[in-house]
Amino acid sequence: MTSGFEVSQKDREVTSWLWHDVIRKRLWWLAAAMTLLVIEGAMVGAVSFLIQPLFDDVLVAGNADMIWIVALAMAGALLLRGAARLGNRAVTAHMAHKARAEVQFAMVSHLLRQDQGFYHLHPPGQLLERVQGDTLALIGLLRDMLTRVGRDGASLIGLTAVALYMDWLWTLVAVIGVPLVVWPMLLLQRRVRRKSREARASAAEMSDRLDEIFHGVATIQLACTEAQERGRFGRVVARFRRASIRATIGADAVSTVIDVAAALGFAAVLVYGGLQIIEGERTVGQFMAFFTAVTLMFEPLRNLSTLSAQWQNVLASTERVHAMLHMPPRIVSPPPPHAPVPARNACGIAIRGVHFAYGREPVLRGLDLSAAAGETTAIVGPSGAGKTTVFKLLGRMIDPQAGQVLIGGQDVARMELAALRGLFSVVSQDAALFDDSIRDNILMGMEDVPADRLRAAVEAAHVAEFVDALPEGLDTRAGPRGSALSGGQRQRVAIARAILRDAPILLLDEATSALDARSEALVQAALERLARGRTTLVIAHRLSTVRNADRIVVMDAGRVVEQGTHAELLDRGAHYARLHALQFRDG
Repeated sequence: MTSGFEVSQKDREVTSWLWHDVIRKRLWWLAAAMTLLVIEGAMVGAVSFLIQPLFDDVLVAGNADMIWIVALAMAGALLLRGAARLGNRAVTAHMAHKARAEVQFAMVSHLLRQDQGFYHLHPPGQLLERVQGDTLALIGLLRDMLTRVGRDGASLIGLTAVALYMDWLWTLVAVIGVPLVVWPMLLLQRRVRRKSREARASAAEMSDRLDEIFHGVATIQLACTEAQERGRFGRVVARFRRASIRATIGADAVSTVIDVAAALGFAAVLVYGGLQIIEGERTVGQFMAFFTAVTLMFEPLRNLSTLSAQWQNVLASTERVHAMLHMPPRIVSPPPPHAPVPARNACGIAIRGVHFAYGREPVLRGLDLSAAAGETTAIVGPSGAGKTTVFKLLGRMIDPQAGQVLIGGQDVARMELAALRGLFSVVSQDAALFDDSIRDNILMGMEDVPADRLRAAVEAAHVAEFVDALPEGLDTRAGPRGSALSGGQRQRVAIARAILRDAPILLLDEATSALDARSEALVQAALERLARGRTTLVIAHRLSTVRNADRIVVMDAGRVVEQGTHAELLDRGAHYARLHALQFRDG
């Protein structure tokens, strides 16, 4: 018969990962924490044991000498318990937060190795929740669950020992209701696991929605769709709230089930033990010590009974962390020997029969495209034609499902990944800046760059025009996502970065799109100087910016539909000529 409570293969894998990668390396810290917890828990049993001499020897027999002994013993037990508790909190807090930080670092390191197809399927909000929200379960595991196991386990053992010492039959009567609540507890734990998973999924969806709202707030306000966004966010929050409430109620219901068992046990022992005291078979001190032990016993028992429910919560979160950490990067350096990196003057590009799709969305359909070394090749066409996907293929941000991408006659899939990506300088439409200084955003990890070379790049990209007026100059922080700078300033910083990188292949994706007319003219001239002697690919919607390209490639629906110079393509009167006529008619 299948009970439905068997441990799944996934649970075994997650538990094994927790043991090998999180817990085992902290065994000495765990030993120290458990020792302190055992001391803390054992003192509860010691206090309950001292109840018998307090009643029989002090309160009933009137032995004045014993009052000092009992008082000092109780005070010592309580002080030792407090010191052990404080020491344990310090140890477990250090251990739990360090473990979480290590796993977060490992996750971010792992995610940085994933390809662009991965990020197409996993939006930023979801990844934020994996790194920040789900890793909180490690703190719950190492701090809260450990505390319950050690402290409450030791308390339960100590109190049970006291109860058995006083009367084993009373103890048996007191726990008579426990077997009756085992099956209801198992059913509740299944529900807690299911609802915890739903809550974590809703939390990820909520992070996605917040990410979209905050990054698109200007668009939302201009479109007056605040009410719509509030409604969408409210529905996500409602799902999260419902799942969280149900998971919490399920976990708390386990404690209530224990209270049912406690009620049955208390009633039975009061009747049975009370009659024995009336008949003179037991002393008041014995009963009070036993009753104190049993009363205190049900609290750690209640805490321990919720461990399984808490473990389900931990598994619901850590299985997501485990899955993310064990999702192998699809794009890695090939095994040696690697294909040689082409010489600077031999970086011609050839794309042959390439097919690519994001999931089921075909983007490139047998693309054939070439760009001669040292020349400027412009790629134009309608949105969705696959132009930006070409750039991602060149640096192996994605890999094609079929076909080849060659640089200097070498298959990029056979090149060492860092060496391949070192061939490119990129300026894109959405300039990626970080919350560092403008200097660091230009350098992007480059070290030992002479000051005069940095200054030359800053001036060539016309960054000097605005940065020299800033109080801290190049040391001014760019803000999150470059929010302290205007769109045009961000793009000029990205251009300075490309100039300083001085790579043999230059990729320009709408590089001047965020600039005003004056800045565009200046930067366009700087980019043309930068492109000399380099293999340059330019994506542009404004055809006026690419008319001087050595060759223009027109793409549509993932294929090259025509190519040639500006004049040749206008003379043909086909795709390019129609795009040109449309733009200049609208302009």
